[in-house]
Order: sequence, then structure tokens, then C-alpha cells
Amino acid sequence: MEQAPQIDAAELLVLQRRAFEAARPEALDLRADRIRRAIALLVDHADDLAAAMSTDFGNRSRDLSMLTDILPSVNLGKYCLKRFKRWARPERRAATFPLGLIGGRAQVRHEPKGVVGVVSPWNFPVGLSFAPMIQAFAAGNRVLMKPSEFTERTSALMADLIGRFYAPEEAAVVTGGADVAARFTALPFDHLVFTGSTATGRKVMEAAARNLVPVTLELGGKSPVIAGRSANIARMAERVTIGKLMNAGQICLAPDYMLVPEDREQEVVAAIVDKASAMYPSVLRNGDYTSIVNDRHFERLKALIEDAAAKGAEIIEVNPGREDFSASNSRKMPLTILRNVNDGMEVMRQEIFGPILPVLTCSATADAIDYVNAHDRPLGLYCFSEDSAEVEQVLGRTISGGVTVNDVILHIAQDDLPFGGIGPSGMGAYHGPEGFKAFSHARAIYRQPRWDVAALSGLKPPYGAATRRALKMLLRK
Repeated sequence: MEQAPQIDAAELLVLQRRAFEAARPEALDLRADRIRRAIALLVDHADDLAAAMSTDFGNRSRDLSMLTDILPSVNLGKYCLKRFKRWARPERRAATFPLGLIGGRAQVRHEPKGVVGVVSPWNFPVGLSFAPMIQAFAAGNRVLMKPSEFTERTSALMADLIGRFYAPEEAAVVTGGADVAARFTALPFDHLVFTGSTATGRKVMEAAARNLVPVTLELGGKSPVIAGRSANIARMAERVTIGKLMNAGQICLAPDYMLVPEDREQEVVAAIVDKASAMYPSVLRNGDYTSIVNDRHFERLKALIEDAAAKGAEIIEVNPGREDFSASNSRKMPLTILRNVNDGMEVMRQEIFGPILPVLTCSATADAIDYVNAHDRPLGLYCFSEDSAEVEQVLGRTISGGVTVNDVILHIAQDDLPFGGIGPSGMGAYHGPEGFKAFSHARAIYRQPRWDVAALSGLKPPYGAATRRALKMLLRK
């Protein structure tokens, strides 16, 4: 797809900020209009976007793209349309005693920050671009976006469509490689959202810090599955398999590894093999099974398996169709279960981001919790248990970005819940009212009454006996 020469990101930032400042105060209906245009863009061009994503990946199911990129963004837009005017109302706060008693009034206004920069990843290139854009619109901001160069066709199509649906002073897309991304993240935005790896997130935060730009970092991490003793194994196996093989595991929230009771390991592994075989009786010829996005990531995943095998892991390749993957150039990789893994293996040191599932054993739920707590705080945590006390034990003793109980990933699908990480898995959150607040400035406003409060309270120089009486009263326990 040919594109007209794009305006430099720095020039676009100046253009958007000037337009933002000139328009203040802007009617809330204009925010609604921008959200509605985003929904219309996604609905009207869903097939084109799904086709572009499939081409970029090598193969990606249209249905999957609809379920993971188009539908969640549309739903978030509808959710924000129903609520953002309520979120934008000034909040009355209590004025400090005794000022509130004599007419002082305090409030907080959640006001737009200005221009929000969005750096989006390749794994869900549409959904993770439009979701932050929609919430930034809800908060009254302009948006400048830099999507991934790894999904080049999708990025070019988004640039074209956003250019058709929005004036450049409202929203615009900048495309290009790592050099463009580096310059983009160094710009003095009013807020910057980055979704990607922890390593790159550190660089983004460093670049943003030079301009004191607040950041929302949606990073990765090794999201664990804790199988409690009371877990329904068949149900758990099905739901973990769905989550692990969705987008071929190329999801920041994919279940990265499992912690299962020692005496149930074989049952768990057998159940996962059975569920995966039923869902994907073939892989190479299966249009529902996503390819690995590029050769570099494909080779990285192969190297993780080879490293684990060399260090003593048992490799279980789930290949019910007995297909010859070595003879294919489709970059499709079957589910590979690893047993007897340890922390010396690269697969337990890196976020996997592919269809590889290590299974570790533990003697008790407390041991699983200790293992999770000994490692970086994950983006997601998944607990399977029919025992509410066991679930509360996991929730009470672990820290993670979010949790899904008796399933995986689904907490991100709840529009009213915040989505975000903690520590190495991220900083800040969006979705829900928290997203609106993340892209807003909480502006404190105090209105003083006409009374000379300082004189009445004895707090006006020259200080004297009245001052001391006032302080004595105010400092009472």
C-alpha cells in the first residue's frame, strides 16, 4: 500500500498540542464523536484489518482477529461512551476544617492532559493501538500513534484509515522502524503509553524521563498457572490450552508455565495433550492456528526448546496429525510441553511468547506461591481451585498485575477492570475508570469564601494569643 509522505512526529506533536490548547474548553460531545468514529472505522474495515494481520503473521484466523482485536476495541468504545461524561464530572471534596464550615469549597476536575503518545506492539496490532487511543479520546486528549514495524501492512493500513477518519490534529500515525520509535519516545508528550517487552520498556521510560513525561508501561512477564489440589483437571486443561494456543501463545498474558501437584502431573499433562489434539487435530493445514510472526521469533522459540532438552527437560510435542514441521516454511509450531524443567533453562528465564508450556511440580500450594514470589511479579496470575480458602491463600500471598480464577487471560476482557502490570511487568493501567484517570490530570480547585479566614482564625501575622489558641484547638488529638 502506497502512502503519502508522512509528517514528522515532532511536527505532528506541535500541531496537535496547538489544536488542543486552542480548543479548550472543548465540548464533551466532541470526545463522543471521536470515539464513535473509532468504532465505525473498526466495524467498517474489520475484514481489511483482519486480512492485513493474517498477511503480516503468515497466517492468522479472521475469527481470532475479530475476537482479540476488533471486538474488544469496539466494546471498550461503547463502554466509554456510556460512562465518560460521568467520569468527567467534577468531584466534590471536603474542605479542610474549619474552612469548610465557613464556606470554603474543594473539588477535583479530571481534565485532559493534551497529547498522548501510543507505542503499540505486533502481537495484537489493532487492539493494542485502538484501546488506549479510545480511552485517551474519552479523557479529551489528542493521540499520536507509533505501531510496530513487525506488522508492516497492518500499521500502514491503520495509518491510512486513521488519516481518513481523523484530522491530523486529532489523531495521526507515524510508521517506521526502531529508529523512528526511538525518536518518537523521546518526544515531550503529555503522556506516553508503551506496550511491549520489559527490556524495551526500560528504554522507553528512560527516554520519557528526560522530558518528565508520565508513562503507562504494559510489559510482559512469566504469568504462572497455579493448580490447586481441588482443581478440576479437565476444565483447567481446556482453558489453559485455549489461552496458551490463542495467537500461538504470542500474548503478553498467555499462561507461561504451570505449577501442579506432584501426584497429578501426569494427569495434567495427559489432559492438555488430549484437549490440544481435539482443538487442533492438525496444525500446518489448520487456518485457525496462528503462525509465529517472523523468522527471528521462530528461531528464538526453537532455541528455547533445544536449550531445555540439552539441560535435561522432557520434550512432549503435541502433533496429532503426525505432520512434518521440518519440511514446512509456514513458521507454525505445535504445542510443546516441557517436563523436568528448572531455573537454569532459558525457557524459565525468558518470557516465552509462543506455544511452549513448561510444567513444574510442587508438593503444596504454599510451595507454588513461594516459587512465584521468588521471581519477578507477573502481568497475570491464574489460579485453578474449587476451594475458596485455597484461592484466597493464593490471592492473599501473591502480587501480580491481574488475576483470573479458574480460567486464563479473561480479566483483560472485563472493560470495567483496570489492565496493567506491576514492577517488571508494567506500570500504571488503563481500561475501566482507571484508564480515564490515567489519561487525565486530577486538578485540585479550592474556592475561598469572602471572609478573611486567616484573620478570623488567628493565623494572620502578627501572630499572638489568638494564633496559639487556634493552634491548640487544631492540634487536639
